Amino acid sequence: MVANGTAWRRRRRIADKYPTRGTARPEGGRRSAGGDAPAALRQWPFLLVLGTVLAGLLIALADFRIGLLVVGIGLLGGVPLRVWVPDVGMLAVRSRFTDVVTYTVLGSAIVLLTLMAEPDPWLEVPFLSDVLRFSAG
Repeated sequence: MVANGTAWRRRRRIADKYPTRGTARPEGGRRSAGGDAPAALRQWPFLLVLGTVLAGLLIALADFRIGLLVVGIGLLGGVPLRVWVPDVGMLAVRSRFTDVVTYTVLGSAIVLLTLMAEPDPWLEVPFLSDVLRFSAG
C-alpha cells in the first residue's frame, strides 16, 4: 500500500514539474458569448450548423435529394462562420485553415454527389460519369 501511494505521489510531482505543452485550443475555440449566457447562446455557430444538418437528415427521410442538399449547404454554411466569426465555440475543431478546407470539401462533395445521384440526375458531368464507369468495372 505504501509503495503504491509513494509511486503515485512521485508521478504527480513529475507531472507538476513538466506540464504538457503544445496542446493549445483551436483558434476560435473560445465561447462566442460570455460565461453568464446560457449554453445554447454561447455555442450558436455550432448549433446553427448542427441544426441545419439535422434538419437536412430529417428532410432526407421524405426526399433524399432535397435533404442531402440541405446537409451540404449546412456544412458550406459553416465556412463563412469559421472564417469571419472570431469565437465559434465547438465549431472550431482544428486550425481555421483546416476547418475551412474540411467544411468546404465535405459540403461541396455532398452537394455535387447529390446533384449527380440517380435516377434522373439534376447535373450530368461526363468526366465523372466516365470515371465511375471505369472504376466500378
